[in-house]
Amino acid sequence: MPIVNSLVSWYLKRRLPAFEEILNNPHQVQHDQLMKLLRTAQITEFGRHYDFKSIHNVETFKQRVPVTNYDDFKHYIERMMQGEQNILWPSEVRWFAKSSGTTSAKSKFIPVTYESLEECHYQGGKDVLMTYLLQKPESNIFSGKGLVMGGSHQINHANNETFYGDLSAVMMQNMPLWTQYLRTPDLSIAIMDNWDEKIEKMARATLQEDVTNISGVPTWTIVLIERLFELSGKNNLTDIWPNLELYLHGGVSFTPYKERFKQLIKNAQVNYLETYNASEGFLGIQDRLNSDDMLLMLDYGVYFEFMPMSEYGKDFPNTLSLDQVKTNESYALVMSTNSGLWRYIIGDTIKFTSLSPYRFKISGRTKHFINAFGEELVIENADSAIREACFQTEALLTDYTAAPIYFTAENKGGHEWLIEFEKEPNCVHTFCQELDSNLKKQNSDYEAKRFKDMAMQPPLVKVMPKGTFQKWLKKSGKLGGQHKVPRLSNSRIIVDDILSFSQTAQQASA
Repeated sequence: MPIVNSLVSWYLKRRLPAFEEILNNPHQVQHDQLMKLLRTAQITEFGRHYDFKSIHNVETFKQRVPVTNYDDFKHYIERMMQGEQNILWPSEVRWFAKSSGTTSAKSKFIPVTYESLEECHYQGGKDVLMTYLLQKPESNIFSGKGLVMGGSHQINHANNETFYGDLSAVMMQNMPLWTQYLRTPDLSIAIMDNWDEKIEKMARATLQEDVTNISGVPTWTIVLIERLFELSGKNNLTDIWPNLELYLHGGVSFTPYKERFKQLIKNAQVNYLETYNASEGFLGIQDRLNSDDMLLMLDYGVYFEFMPMSEYGKDFPNTLSLDQVKTNESYALVMSTNSGLWRYIIGDTIKFTSLSPYRFKISGRTKHFINAFGEELVIENADSAIREACFQTEALLTDYTAAPIYFTAENKGGHEWLIEFEKEPNCVHTFCQELDSNLKKQNSDYEAKRFKDMAMQPPLVKVMPKGTFQKWLKKSGKLGGQHKVPRLSNSRIIVDDILSFSQTAQQASA
């Protein structure tokens, strides 16, 4: 295995000159990406409609091609899933990444092309490991196995030649054979769609493996670790996998889960890195162990635009190019990609922390917020405030969601928080006070609306029974994979559904 470790490390580091180019010449790299995308797609139905052949600069591209969302592309994608080709992208499209999104119950099907797999998703995975090895040259990460908490895949029955599944499963299904040697568990387990059975089989299949790295969303990783503890009688993951050195996480903010992972992995030598690999493309990697922002990856076949939030929702919104952005301002991401998405609003918002190089943090979702009273609360505020409240009350979080409490004749408005704890606060009242206090520190609009309880009452926290969110996801047909509990919602649809589900479950068990 030391030979394998050396060979894989050498292979990854061959990328270093190209990696340095995106650091030194970011604007030229992005311009070249756009021109390459337009040249490649000029013969497609979409490219002919907008005459890509005659577009030679960014300004013309923005003037001619409208900003889009999933509904704008849905009719194209439905035709592609029936087997039609050369619509949005010229190479054959047979795979689609299924995503529920986090603000809608409808499924989205994002085209996955050969180019998007090779030049974007796979390259991102290789680059994050390369940057890790540059910081940890003594690493033996490839001397053992990588455990991937992937999703599931199934055949799209509308056409026998097209397939869909969670992005992670699509990636695993199409990986070169040699990479299967470096990962665990067996592919037949990794892509199962019955998550109860999948967790059990994953735990038993990996218990005796030499796992050196884990990739996956925090929620399902925690479920797997807890099952491993039950099977082994251990309470520290590095007692089971002593050579574990890296956890790659993404999909949701890691902030609320940090303390829980300290309880599960009692080893300061284990490193944590974030990746931003959406169904639409691999967008960023945390390239520094001592910082929690991510490097925007500029040469993966993706051209980025950045929409100021003041433009969001307009019929003809203005977008900024990379050389026009500023730090500490929220932008909605707009992408044109080698999977055939054009000026597509991905739904996430980011804030740049640095412009040389371009590093950023995910600040929220374009539709994932609470703004019932002008408080403009976003996920970034909520995650930070909950983390601090947990710290102050010695609590460990499992999951949460929040929504408005609307004004009535008798009561002021406010926010209702449904929170499931691994370890409940030593005082729920103190937790509520800390949550409120930290939300005020995080968000001046929230603070103003909370002044003397005049516009908003203090947050109402309801502690949910353990397992509530997982059972609700299962009931809703969203257990596992890309599905996750929506953090914030500007309506009460989700919160009321969870409350009703929980009440019914408690009555049935009484």
